[in-house]
Amino acid sequence: MESTRTLTDKIFLILKGLGMGAANKVPGVSGGVVAFVAGFYEEFIYSLKKVNRKAFKLLFNGRFKSFYRYINGKFLGLLFFGMIVSYFSISKILDYLIKYYELYVWSVFFGMIIGSIYYINKDFRDWNYKTYTSLIIGILMGVGISFLNPAKENDHLLFVFFCGIISVSGMTLPGFSGSFILILLGNYVLLLVDSVNALFDTFSNIISGDFNFINNPYRIRMLKVLGVFTLGSVTGLVTFSHILSYILKHYKSITLSAIIGFIIGSLGVVWPWKKTIYKINDQGAYLLDSTGEKIIQNYQRYLPTLNTETYYAIAYIFLGIAIVLALEWYGQKTRKQK
Repeated sequence: MESTRTLTDKIFLILKGLGMGAANKVPGVSGGVVAFVAGFYEEFIYSLKKVNRKAFKLLFNGRFKSFYRYINGKFLGLLFFGMIVSYFSISKILDYLIKYYELYVWSVFFGMIIGSIYYINKDFRDWNYKTYTSLIIGILMGVGISFLNPAKENDHLLFVFFCGIISVSGMTLPGFSGSFILILLGNYVLLLVDSVNALFDTFSNIISGDFNFINNPYRIRMLKVLGVFTLGSVTGLVTFSHILSYILKHYKSITLSAIIGFIIGSLGVVWPWKKTIYKINDQGAYLLDSTGEKIIQNYQRYLPTLNTETYYAIAYIFLGIAIVLALEWYGQKTRKQK
């Protein structure tokens, strides 16, 4: 696989990683959808599956090149590089856009998910009572999750490890938003804002030669939380990839129909016309995270009224659909060239 990748392929793979990273951070959007639509979902799952006992044996025996080739290292490396860069760049831009242009951002994502449903469904022909049943179950699960009430924040390290396992599922299961699940678990701000800011501040301190953070209990606690969350995420990523690779191999049609259903159900999460509900204290004041931003609790959805803003939002929905269709066109063109 690696020998056939051109420089353009590698650049686009990094860009796909950027897209996955940005999607994973936005509540309601799944990085797995990006992988599915961009045409590398199965390679992603099967590459992760290679992180197994044999891989660790190669690693511990010092056979690093064999380990790298065995796990499809160049593919995973470029993809994860894009995700990491995205987390500190594109996702920050998305944070800004959601803050000031919330309706239009959600409209683009809504359109992209509609386009994703079309993309996945257009070549799926194996419809029968089993696949229709899994489709309905997927829809009900997606809708049900979107209307759950969030829990309270919990920084117990065992729960943080569990959050890591669950949240990373958005990378492997299209339609399942890991960041939205973290909101429901009450730990979105703790794990994707506060702990990441603590890591960023720590790097800044180290670069400037300031090591006083060692005596800061809060900073050390946040770094522990981030470390445990990362360990849980890696565990979940490898575990889910093994499970999904098995069911894709033995129950591909049922799995794909369930994924289609899950993505349809997730439309409720990214419905553009919604009011953000923020957490407040007993005195009615907004609760703020470590950056001074209001903490999101959930969303209250409503039907739009016909006005100029709504027409713009609808236009952005079509833009989202067009983005997915363009990705599909590029994918088909690339496959034909190979």
